[in-house]
Amino acid sequence: SLPAKLINGGIAGLIGVTCVFPIDLAKTRLQNQQNGQRLYTSMSDCLIKTIRSEGYFGMYRGAAVNLTLVTPEKAIKLAANDFFRHHLSKDGKKLTLLREMLAGCGAGTCQVIVTTPMEMLKIQLQDAGRIAAQKKLMAAQAQLSSSSAARVAEPVVETRTTATQITRELLRSKGIAGLYKGLGATLLRDVPFSIVYFPLFANLNKLGQKDPSVKAPFYVSFLSGCVAGSTAAVAVNPCDVIKTRLQSLQRGVNEDTYSGILDCTKKIWQKEGPMAFLKGAYCRALVIAPLFGIAQVVYFIGIAEFLLDMLPKHRA
Repeated sequence: SLPAKLINGGIAGLIGVTCVFPIDLAKTRLQNQQNGQRLYTSMSDCLIKTIRSEGYFGMYRGAAVNLTLVTPEKAIKLAANDFFRHHLSKDGKKLTLLREMLAGCGAGTCQVIVTTPMEMLKIQLQDAGRIAAQKKLMAAQAQLSSSSAARVAEPVVETRTTATQITRELLRSKGIAGLYKGLGATLLRDVPFSIVYFPLFANLNKLGQKDPSVKAPFYVSFLSGCVAGSTAAVAVNPCDVIKTRLQSLQRGVNEDTYSGILDCTKKIWQKEGPMAFLKGAYCRALVIAPLFGIAQVVYFIGIAEFLLDMLPKHRA
């Protein structure tokens, strides 16, 4: 049933995001830093520096937004894929690869309704610590390189903002369109991701089914979700880099601004080289693999069906 699909998707998203959010924060910061002032050399370096400067909970900046909106996002993605697969199948026959890809395309298109504002708010909160750290570093360097009559640099104090404050400001200044900045880049990432992920998962999962009418074991669904998720994540990482850059409202010192997808692509290629499009790919694979592995296990075990079945009995 649709309620069961929505509950399963929501539970899967909450569990997955809680487990992998720090890696997602490292991915955002690695993707956003440009050649001018590079603070982090790797995922582990980013996480260590984040803990030192912002504390343990600094790794979870923006998690509240994700945990709030990941439930409808994952629910829409998984339920939409099932919906399109059902309506594209003919008399219950096996879907062709093309139809599986079309179903994935439909799911990816539907989810951006929630994904775009969620990513927009999350990126601002995740990247705020990087920008503040860069300003502090620049201030310290300026103080060291100043003359003997050195002026004392004013301390850089980070102003903490919340998702609610950012949302109100965007709605006040730009309307609902402010929350959907980077919509085109989000579609460019999520539609190809779903086109790759869902058919790949379905076919890998079938390899573990002894009988077509019986579900594959949970470990098969988990491994299939991990492999399909990480493969799709790396495949669309260039689009994710572009999306992250376009959705960032604040920039570090001497960092470029972009007017659109083509302008962003051109500047990254010219100033940072083609390898810049793979920034954060390792982190993204580590985020997506367990996230979708957990999602598919919860979805296929059907926790929601069990809970919904228990409700009438409990009332009785």
